Formats: sequence, structure tokens, C-alpha cells
Amino acid sequence: MREFTDAEGRSWIASAVEEEGTDYKGRFHLVMSPSDSDEIVELRDVRWNSARSARRTIETMSVVELRRRLRSAVGRGASKSHA
Repeated sequence: MREFTDAEGRSWIASAVEEEGTDYKGRFHLVMSPSDSDEIVELRDVRWNSARSARRTIETMSVVELRRRLRSAVGRGASKSHA
């Protein structure tokens, strides 16, 4: 899990979630959520085979890369709200 701010200064948390299923390849994918909301932005095209790989990658991503991925996901309507 990693906290970062978007271009407008809003605080977000980037992490990975595991999908259920029998296929372990690409089982984890990137999700981002604002610190002050239940909104979730899923980036299903950013995938890892293990939680360890996901954590390591997220921890080493630059803020610029995190912002770019967030903009891309929101721009293509990949977000969904959870109440």
C-alpha cells in the first residue's frame, strides 16, 4: 500500500487486490482509492502474479507514474463506487 497525491492535491492510496479463481497468473491487480472516500479505481490491466511483486512494484513507482495511471483509469471510466 502506498499513499500519494494527485495533481489537484487529493490524497490517494495505491494497492493491489487479489482475484479469486484457479488461475494464479496475473491474479493481483492495481487499485487506487481516495483517502477520504469509499470510491475505488481499478486498473485491471496492471497485474502481478504475487502480492510480493505487487507490493514491491507499487513501492517503487514514481508519483508521476501513479498519477499517470490514475488519470488514465479515470479517463476511461474504470472507476466504481462502493457504498
